[in-house]
This record gives sequence, structure tokens and C-alpha cells, in this order.
Amino acid sequence: MATQTFPDTHTTTVTTSATRVSTNIRFDPEYVKIIPGILKISQCVVSIIGFIAITASCHGYCFGGASWYGFVSMTAFWVTLVLLGFYLFHLIEKLYFLPWIQAEGIYCAIWTLFYFIAALVVLVQSHGNGGFITGGFFGFIAMLLYGADAFFKYRAWQGGEIAQGERKTTTSTSPTNVSTAYPGY
Repeated sequence: MATQTFPDTHTTTVTTSATRVSTNIRFDPEYVKIIPGILKISQCVVSIIGFIAITASCHGYCFGGASWYGFVSMTAFWVTLVLLGFYLFHLIEKLYFLPWIQAEGIYCAIWTLFYFIAALVVLVQSHGNGGFITGGFFGFIAMLLYGADAFFKYRAWQGGEIAQGERKTTTSTSPTNVSTAYPGY
């Protein structure tokens, strides 16, 4: 029987991850200049415009589709405005132990679906009403904005990012000499 030999060297890979967060509350106006901040501001603006268009065109009566649209747009507006405030004042970073990216990703995915349904309903029931058509248009824009935000949150979650702060991952590979002789069998 031939003797079995093992290599004299093997490769060792070490991956280290360092998370750095600052837990003090501070105002950061730079947040509105990056993509997540721009998305949140756009979502708030589009939500309030759609809500105003639908509400102004009700003429004293609102049917179920307009009420549903009002619920979707106002909930989206207030929740997104609160999240924007949390990011602007680094409250997200203070509460870094919560799974913000997953929670926001789920919220954005649900509101993408809700806006799709609400916009479709008011457009189908518009009967030429300009306010409903405008609301439906802005509803579809909001759907795209929330869908893009959900996509970015999903990619951030897959990449192991945190919502606010820094996480650096370094990988180092080095050959290691092994001087132990293994007996053959």
C-alpha cells in the first residue's frame, strides 16, 4: 500500500468585521444628499401630493378607493417622515441593535404593493376625474420609489450592511507552513 502524504503548507483565511457606531444624537444634513435620503424626501413629497389630489377631488363624498388611497398615502407620508427624522438625527445609529434594514425593506415592499393597489383602484374609478387621475399617477410614482427603496434595502441586507454607521469587513489570506509529518496508512 502506498503511503499517503499531506501538503507541507495550507492557506489560512481570516475574516474580521468591525462595526463602528456613534450613539450620540446629532443633526446630519448630509443625509438628504445621499440616495436613501433623496428617496425618503421624494416619497414624502409624492405621498402628500397624491393625497391632496384625491382629497380635493372628493367633493364632499369619498368612495372606498379614495379612502384606501388616503390611508396608504398618509400612512406612507408619516412613517417615512418619522424615519427621515430618525436618520437625520442619527436615532437609527443609536438603536443600531434593531434590524432596521430588514424592517425598512419589509415596510417598503408592503407599501410598494399598497400603492400599486391604491393607484390602480383610483384610476379605474376615476371616470375622467382629474384629481383621481393625478392621484393615480403620483401613486404609481410612489410605488416605484418604494420599490427602489425596498430593492436597495434588500441589497444592503444581503451585503451585511448596517442601517447607519460603518461596518468594515477585511479578509486576509496567508499561507501557513506545516512541519508535522503525517504517517501513511
